[in-house]
Amino acid sequence: MVPLYNEADVVDELYTRLTSSMGLTGLEYELILVDDGSDDNTLELIKDIVGKDDKVVVIELRRNFGQTPALAAGFDAARGHIIISMDGDLQHAPEEIPNFLEQINAGYDVVSGWRKHRVDNLIMRKLPSRVANWFASKISGVEIHDFGTTFKAYKREVIEELDLYGEMHRFIPALLSRIGAKIIEIPIKNIIRPSGSSNYGISRTFRVAFDLITLKFLLGYITRPLHFFGRAAMYSIFISLLLSAYILYDKFAYNVPIFVAHGPLAGLAATLLLIGLIFIATGLIGEMISRVYFESTNKKIYSVRKVHRKENLKAD
Repeated sequence: MVPLYNEADVVDELYTRLTSSMGLTGLEYELILVDDGSDDNTLELIKDIVGKDDKVVVIELRRNFGQTPALAAGFDAARGHIIISMDGDLQHAPEEIPNFLEQINAGYDVVSGWRKHRVDNLIMRKLPSRVANWFASKISGVEIHDFGTTFKAYKREVIEELDLYGEMHRFIPALLSRIGAKIIEIPIKNIIRPSGSSNYGISRTFRVAFDLITLKFLLGYITRPLHFFGRAAMYSIFISLLLSAYILYDKFAYNVPIFVAHGPLAGLAATLLLIGLIFIATGLIGEMISRVYFESTNKKIYSVRKVHRKENLKAD
């Protein structure tokens, strides 16, 4: 499955190399190409391919939604037991697909590519990516080096439990770790784009930072938001009480006028108390929203890999 945005220059080569690589595996497959609102002739080229190859499926999005929605559209359309996603700019080598399939067949639910030797700009891409990957690894507990690459393989059963939104595609392994998916990372080549230029800029770094905060909340507090906001509330209220105790001690022990000697400090104590109460209220609202979400969507807070029964054991 390949999301495409203005990749007309490489579409034909991409298709040729993908079909060649998949043909060598001897497996039945479908090739899903998602046009994410391209404004060149990418769509026309891949529609021509559909007319020649019944293994190809083209999904035409109404406009440019971004990589996460494009991947989500591809995941929803996929019918295979194994789903492989990759970029359409030929920075990922289709010839490496068998390496992913080998690890899936070894029992892993997710196989994530690792651009071990990156060819990107050091300041604009490499350093921000390294920092973001380090934080994502620590937050999620998933020991992989490269969350951001699209080149990954998934078992269908785990992808069906994934809800993508925002720009969270880069953290799919972390999100799937929440349901206990078995994840492994394999090195892949990182190739210089044969044509065109990257659609990413330095602004992406700031979006990733906000996504990391979201990731922390989703992995640790989605079913108990009060614990997330409550911790900040307790810190604020505790500091407020300490400041208030100091001010009152000065008042009653030394008869110091509060608003003359400690006006700003008293204002800070009151503000922190108010902030703490707001955090508690936000957490309670979050708890109610969380319960409404899980109950209305019948979303489970667990994930079952397999149900073992006596008759199943006999069949095995």
